[in-house]
Amino acid sequence: MLTRRDFNAMVARAGLSAGLLAGCEQRREVPAAGGAGQPPALRKITIGIVAKSQSNPVFLAARRGAESRAGELSKSEGLEVAIDWRTPNDEDPQKQAEFIEQLVAAGVDALTIACSDASKVTRTIDDAIAKGTIVMCFDSDAPESQRLCYVGTDDVDAGRSVMRNVAELLGDKAGVIAILAGNQTATNLQKRVHGAQEELARHANLTLKQVYYHKETPQDAYAEVESVQKANPEINGWAMIGGWPLMTERALPWPPGEVACVSMDTLRPELSHIRRGDVQVLLGQQYFRFGQQCVDILVEKVVHGKSPEKTIDFAPLDRVTRENVDEYEKNWDIWS
Repeated sequence: MLTRRDFNAMVARAGLSAGLLAGCEQRREVPAAGGAGQPPALRKITIGIVAKSQSNPVFLAARRGAESRAGELSKSEGLEVAIDWRTPNDEDPQKQAEFIEQLVAAGVDALTIACSDASKVTRTIDDAIAKGTIVMCFDSDAPESQRLCYVGTDDVDAGRSVMRNVAELLGDKAGVIAILAGNQTATNLQKRVHGAQEELARHANLTLKQVYYHKETPQDAYAEVESVQKANPEINGWAMIGGWPLMTERALPWPPGEVACVSMDTLRPELSHIRRGDVQVLLGQQYFRFGQQCVDILVEKVVHGKSPEKTIDFAPLDRVTRENVDEYEKNWDIWS
């Protein structure tokens, strides 16, 4: 008779299909347990997710992607894949470090984190790895840590893209540009600011007013934009490297079309600003896909011991304008 121990060993040796990370549709058959009346045992894998904040909808989209993929694997791969979501209400790197420690203590097989401040979680990440937990990063990296890999956006190029679109909207017109930058300690946002400034230097007709940092909530971000624009009415271009103020229902504090405004992120509430005309271009990160990728990579590593081919995997940005906003919004029926 096949013992439970023998069966679990068989499952571990079988692993996931080699094409999992490439999106291959091949599926393996799960061996049936020996012994009359005994159902097949499922291998349970628990993946922890530590995002930046509960209040930022982009991370809820990533959670949805992760849970969706976990559900698919649980149905088709002979596994039970569970997601343990532990994320602070608002950005708090110390809380993130505590959540990592809690997840390790709870015995998760692997975890993924979007770092609010890499310097404050790198040591905790490395401690988790030393204790046998597989760790990767998404959205915002901890490049000095021993993490397995990173999936997300090429943030320097994203910053360039935001500024390039602002320049295209202004054409040859002289521009006074404000950069809305969010949390000053976030590695990904620092890179976007760098990319935006790099692109700005290529346009002689554009000058930078200032880079504006703020707490990453819709209310705080909107208040910052409103205050800055009132104090500096000469600003005619906004490069928003995050879409925080667009999550409010209020129109931005200028008449539609008066200011060239380009923002990262393409969440449903932000799409209304495209239709309203106070924002002309949105550049969307693929958060739902990031959640799926994290689960694929970590399950493959836990079950098969296979590392991803790329240590850093960048996804392209989705460009949304008035011309394609209605078609693009249909994606959210799946993503949310």
